[in-house]
Amino acid sequence: MHPQSAEDQLDMDLLDAAGGLVARLLGEAEQLAKEFGVPAFFLKALHLIDAPLAMKELGQRMHCDPSFVTGIADMLEKRGLAVREPDPADRRVKRLVLTDAGLDMKCQMERAMLARMPWRQALTPDERATLIKLLHKMAPPISALDADCPAEEVTSLLAAATTPQVGRPMG
Repeated sequence: MHPQSAEDQLDMDLLDAAGGLVARLLGEAEQLAKEFGVPAFFLKALHLIDAPLAMKELGQRMHCDPSFVTGIADMLEKRGLAVREPDPADRRVKRLVLTDAGLDMKCQMERAMLARMPWRQALTPDERATLIKLLHKMAPPISALDADCPAEEVTSLLAAATTPQVGRPMG
């Protein structure tokens, strides 16, 4: 075994800490989704619909193919959280519009997720701003990435997720 330099050990510790944070964030999202009776990717979709939004645009924001977004739209409509409507500028384009129930659920989910974030509990606002700057120095935010959607893995979750009913968070 080769001895590690102090810098290498520091980088290994950073990798371990970053992995722990990612694991915690994924766990929190999965738990919140379970409490609301929806799949975890549903949280992202609701979060991204900030106004009437073309389904194609939602797919771009989620980095997913159109068939996956159609499934999400079907789930939202089935649960009374959104409706599809034609875009006034181009009637061939379908937009998703959150209903009052959808807006309420979005607000509840976002508040519940923010309350669970470890930086909110452990860091001051100034420390959080510094952390954001450091993270952006290393990598762009996920909203700026042009990544593929893990559609194959998620398609089975989408199919299984059409049966649960939306519930209020426990607690």
